[in-house]
Amino acid sequence: MIDELITFDQSLFLQLNGLHNSFWDIVMWWVSDTKIWIPLYAFFIYSVVKKYKFNWKILYVLVPIVALLILSADKSSVYLFKNVFQRLRPSHEPVLDGLVHIVNGKRGGQWGFVSSHAANSFALAVFLLRIFKTQSWTIFLLFWAVLVSYSRIYLGVHYPGDILGGAILGSLWGILWSAIFHFSVQKWSAQLKITT
Repeated sequence: MIDELITFDQSLFLQLNGLHNSFWDIVMWWVSDTKIWIPLYAFFIYSVVKKYKFNWKILYVLVPIVALLILSADKSSVYLFKNVFQRLRPSHEPVLDGLVHIVNGKRGGQWGFVSSHAANSFALAVFLLRIFKTQSWTIFLLFWAVLVSYSRIYLGVHYPGDILGGAILGSLWGILWSAIFHFSVQKWSAQLKITT
């Protein structure tokens, strides 16, 4: 059963990774770079502050919780999954040598399950969609998380299974930390004069 799943994952990876050209190489390279998203992260922060009627004190709750959210998703993806399962990335898999489209020679670290990019982007997306709770935000945030995650397959450094595992892990962290955020806002709303 496991062997069949691995074979399917590799086959699906080769199909998705095989859909490439020089234009998308550039686009997906940038999509995968976390620094390119800094303006978007600033927009997310602004949007949360706006939701709380421009009370900047919400940042006393938001910033530490988002930091812990990303830290939880990122470190658990490495220490509880990558270092435990030690599944080679497709870019390091000898069986796939010569079949994987690699961009700019970047192959990533040795282990790939689960994807930290997927875990981090889905953690943040789920966290934020549980704050905003609107259809437009949900579509936007999930599109962003899927795009970042797909870029990892395109670049040849993750299997679809790595992405799915990271998305599930990140979503669980997003749910947990959003609950902690809402609890914290309620607990300290009087002291910080936070209203929604």
